[in-house]
Amino acid sequence: MHSHAQYGSPIGTDGPRISIYAPEFAADPHSAYAAMREQYGALVPVDLAPGVPATLVVGYYTAVRILNDPDHFPADSRGWQENVPADCPVLPMMEWRPNALRTAGLEHARYRQANIAGLGKVDQYGLHDTVEQIAVPLINSFCADGAADLVRQYAFPLAFAVLNALLGCSAEIAEQSARGMAAIFEGVDAERGNTMLLDAMLRLVLLKRAEPGDDITTRLLEHPSGLDDTEMVHQVATLYGGGIEPQQNLIVNALLLILTDERFAGEVLGGSLSTRDALDEVLFNDPPMANFCISFPRQPILIDGVWLPAHQPVVISMAACNNDPQIIGNHHAGNRSHLAWGAGAHACPASSIAYLIAQAAIDQLLDALPELRLAVAPGELAWRPGPFHRALSTLPVVFPKSPPLPQH
Repeated sequence: MHSHAQYGSPIGTDGPRISIYAPEFAADPHSAYAAMREQYGALVPVDLAPGVPATLVVGYYTAVRILNDPDHFPADSRGWQENVPADCPVLPMMEWRPNALRTAGLEHARYRQANIAGLGKVDQYGLHDTVEQIAVPLINSFCADGAADLVRQYAFPLAFAVLNALLGCSAEIAEQSARGMAAIFEGVDAERGNTMLLDAMLRLVLLKRAEPGDDITTRLLEHPSGLDDTEMVHQVATLYGGGIEPQQNLIVNALLLILTDERFAGEVLGGSLSTRDALDEVLFNDPPMANFCISFPRQPILIDGVWLPAHQPVVISMAACNNDPQIIGNHHAGNRSHLAWGAGAHACPASSIAYLIAQAAIDQLLDALPELRLAVAPGELAWRPGPFHRALSTLPVVFPKSPPLPQH
């Protein structure tokens, strides 16, 4: 059975693997998840990129078991990547790094403690003001036009600028990081993007060693775990990975829901369903990272009566698990039992910050432009392909032309 372990996942699966990187998948993932569940149950053979097999977990209870068993499902990817070519488009998202996301055991605990301490001192009241200071000029840049693309003109630049403020990152270093990050997430020239990002992060770390500030980078540097420059670069790069793309997608996906669902359309402004309810619903139905929380079993392992091979990625589909018929009730508002932030040892340590940024960003926009509406039919919106994210290419909106907001 183990002889062909490296090819199959789950071992012995003969059917075709499902390509979760294809545009067809991005266009309608929920139908794909339902079909997967029907054909395979909780554990589905997929490809993350051409020739990169993995097991996608689409059953909620199976996912919770795996997420809470880091001994059998460690996040350390070194065994896997030995056989992966350097130009593999998903390698930068999955390769081993000395950070909390890709390590196990004591090493993981050390990085995670430093990250939790660095994030824990973020002043949440101050953060609300930071979002407002960044949101107002962005809104003013398009409010007189009567139309905008909320991805390119609002959600991305806002998430990016807020994260740079939290990290104490200068505009010039930030610009280089953005270009590197984009290449990694798009999987186009990902290798070079990775190098650019890490180079920018090293510049940031050296800057903060020389000129400490009230920011996450400085707090990581000062943490008793004594992170060296290489470790620091990877902690900060991980915050970039987690703090821009998923944050942008959370804002955009919640805005899409508010703009297209009649329960929200009149009601967010009327006050019976709040922005927070829209965020909760998105975290259930279309979480910004749809498939992630990757682990790499060290030996073949039997779970739910299925053998999973050693050193092959096991990917949790937060989107599919949250919508598993086994757990679905009819009412998500206020329900936070979803897996959008992960669970267990690797649960997202920044979830409360991400929530606050998204909520403030959406409220600023809707207060400024209350008559915002979608410029195209919802079916015409394009979702960006990629195995991990749930991300719109654009979110075109129209609204009555408005004068600029006063800046504080």
